[in-house]
Amino acid sequence: MAPFNLSTISGTLGYDLIFLLLGVGFGAALEMSGFGDSRKLAAQFYFREMTVLKVMFTGIVVAATLIFLASSFELLDFNRVWVNPTYLVPGIVGGLIMGVGFIIGGFCPGTSLVAASTLKIDGILFVLGVGVGVFFFGESVQYFEDFFQSSYMGRFTIPDWLGLPYGVVLVLLVLMALTMFTGAEISEAYFGRGQSLKEISLLPKVRIKTAAAAVLLLLALVAAFKGQPTVEDRWYWMAQENEPLLAAREIYVDPAEIVELKKNINVFVDIIDLRSEAEYNLFHLSESRHVPQVTATSQAFVRTLLAASDNTVVFLLSNGEKIATEVWKQLKVQGVLNLYILSGGINGWLEAYPLNDCIAHRIEKTLDTETLAYAFNYAVGDSVPSAHPYLPRMDELPACAASAEDSVIAPVKTTYYEPEAAQHLPEKKVKLKKKTVAKGGCG
Repeated sequence: MAPFNLSTISGTLGYDLIFLLLGVGFGAALEMSGFGDSRKLAAQFYFREMTVLKVMFTGIVVAATLIFLASSFELLDFNRVWVNPTYLVPGIVGGLIMGVGFIIGGFCPGTSLVAASTLKIDGILFVLGVGVGVFFFGESVQYFEDFFQSSYMGRFTIPDWLGLPYGVVLVLLVLMALTMFTGAEISEAYFGRGQSLKEISLLPKVRIKTAAAAVLLLLALVAAFKGQPTVEDRWYWMAQENEPLLAAREIYVDPAEIVELKKNINVFVDIIDLRSEAEYNLFHLSESRHVPQVTATSQAFVRTLLAASDNTVVFLLSNGEKIATEVWKQLKVQGVLNLYILSGGINGWLEAYPLNDCIAHRIEKTLDTETLAYAFNYAVGDSVPSAHPYLPRMDELPACAASAEDSVIAPVKTTYYEPEAAQHLPEKKVKLKKKTVAKGGCG
């Protein structure tokens, strides 16, 4: 299934040729469209020559239609397609600055390279200007980095914004493009050729344009009616790859390994607790996040996980393993990397790092149940040594005190609280993977 991972051939001649041919093809398409002429590009802003809008928007709607049509027929997994993260306000400001430069110079960075490759002096000067601008931006960004990184929205798309299915938005996008193309033809005739409104025909004179528009709209409608694959569909595609990981318990991580990772300053450990709020309040791991199962599988939350840095390891936990495993499947098929499950859940953790009997006692013998296997006398949250054994704690569990308050004892020694069951590390299972990103575009 597409998209195909080309990282396996990275560094080979074939890998380099793929991108060389793509670049040559893209540059040739821009040159043949007249994008190497700054006068043609600048005329766009005076409504006399709308080639930029027609060519670029044709590329956008055709690519969008083919992508979501392929996705609806299970030929492509859109969740694995790179979408530029949205920084709303900086993006708007940057777009305005680039637009002004486009009007003044007649080029965007991509088209300037096309012009420079044909030895046009204005194109060469524009490329040099881009280089100087990039240099000064790199040297000064530290002074406005807070603004540069502001209003971050992650992988944010129009369907996310409107709350509509991808297919519906695709049809609306195609209809908008066709309307814009008609407006562009009218604009060129009125402003460019000086025709009166009475002389301008609203219908395309070239039949092939009408036929192409009809085919594009038809394909968009097919994609909309077919619909995009569900999470269950995606798991079916990926089951052959991921079921062996579950069967071999490759993604179930021992509590002791999590403890060691928490000591590693180069790794950010994100622990997501899927249990009820009441159970979370009784006892939870230090620095863990309470995220209900419904929230953990929502698109908004998935976007936050997809935006995490490459050194982030996400651990899911429930009382046992069943709920965490179901959530793992749903997050895995949506592209979340470095995703693991706490082996045995909270029940397994408390077996490795036990609580005092005065706080809680064991009532279940099995660890694979989603029922909390301990009866708590009172809620301790993360205020007991069992919740953070990677911090300096007492050598032994404190004795039961007369009151609940006295049972929560502050750290008094510099040794680590690690009971015998957790002193010997098992085989490490966490393997950090980096995101593979393929980017492109004119700008």
